[in-house]
Amino acid sequence: MKPLQSIWHFRSLLTKCCCHGQLHSCPLPSVATKMGYVMGLHNWRPKSLLDTTRVSLTFSSQLRKKHQDSHALWKHEAMQKYLETLRKEYQQVSRLLNAGSINDFEERSLKRRHADLSPVAALFQEIKEAEREVQELEAMCKELDSRDEKQLLELALEEKETLDKKINTLCRKLFQILVPKEKYDGSHVILEVTAGRTTGGDICQQFTKEMFEMYQNYADYKCWTFDILNYTPAEIGGLHHAAAQISGDDVYRHLKYEGGIHRVQRIPETGLSSRMQRIHTGTMSVIVLPQPEEVNIKVDPKDLRIDTFRAKGAGGQHVNKTDSAVRIVHLPTGLTVECQQERSQQMNREIALRTLRAKLYQQIIEKQLSQEQSARKLQLGTRAQSERIRTYNFTQDRVTDHRISYDARNIKEILSGKEALDKLINRLLEFAEVEALTEYLENLQSLERGS
Repeated sequence: MKPLQSIWHFRSLLTKCCCHGQLHSCPLPSVATKMGYVMGLHNWRPKSLLDTTRVSLTFSSQLRKKHQDSHALWKHEAMQKYLETLRKEYQQVSRLLNAGSINDFEERSLKRRHADLSPVAALFQEIKEAEREVQELEAMCKELDSRDEKQLLELALEEKETLDKKINTLCRKLFQILVPKEKYDGSHVILEVTAGRTTGGDICQQFTKEMFEMYQNYADYKCWTFDILNYTPAEIGGLHHAAAQISGDDVYRHLKYEGGIHRVQRIPETGLSSRMQRIHTGTMSVIVLPQPEEVNIKVDPKDLRIDTFRAKGAGGQHVNKTDSAVRIVHLPTGLTVECQQERSQQMNREIALRTLRAKLYQQIIEKQLSQEQSARKLQLGTRAQSERIRTYNFTQDRVTDHRISYDARNIKEILSGKEALDKLINRLLEFAEVEALTEYLENLQSLERGS
């Protein structure tokens, strides 16, 4: 028997099926109406959702613990009511546009709102249709219990698995539309890695080098540009500190949750600990700074102390023979940046100044966020360096992201900076989207109860 490609083939083989999942009208009054959307206010948007700029991945409430992926959140009653509200609004806006009895200003506003709602309504309908197909398949599978129908049952289950994957993908697309991008998501970044301290040798420095190479490989995997700004190697093959500018599409969006303390647990490859098979624990820190194309930060030359020194590391005859490396200290804040990558002292100076402006810009961003959301703990939003975000356990060949309780096997695949790391990063992004929407739905539910 040839593989069956679609639910429609099953309908031709079996006559018994049940159709579920029809759209029902929302029993609650329109949320949009309660938030001030009336006939004369056509450009209404759910402000608290669209203004969401930072999210926490703590999932402290029961609602958040229960809905830790896109498909699960889709099934929540509050999400269904909210999407049904948007679907009705889309239909209402469409009717007003087709009626033609509106002035030019209203028409422009309605067209903008129609464009916003159109992809949401389309995905909402597509997911509903896919769910109806799944329900029909489940009903068919109940009838396929004889041995003669075993092959058909296997095909039905295979088709259901394909549909489930499709629904998950569509839910993710839908939530990506609902959750606005952060202001700096499209920005390039400056990424810095610094080795921590540990007893027992160079475990931190070696791990820091592996992490820096991981991000370099990930930039290549994502077709980004990776320009090393500073590289300070350790004496025994590791790395004390390094910085790089990463340029490309949506770099900050993908790397913004990498900032924090990364912990390593492993048996050193050399020294007494390696012979005794003792597991050592070390740490390294990652800082990710957004670097918008236009950073309007004025730096007074009087506030700078600029030192030059000889570069370290690879570089041929140039190394240790000219004072081309540059260190800049911003006296009011104590911020220090270095650049030794270029052979020209002037070029290193320009790069260091650009890096300093990015760090000063980041301080402004964090101050604004702290003022706006001071009552909320943002483990990821503030990129806090005091909390470890991930553990790389070499003895168990496991990487654990503590913010989302996510375990990934095969550390070498993660450190290669390719598909496995991209999967982990996208998992973080999905959780962030779920968190933002969950918080918004909780606000809507509070609004409904208050009304």
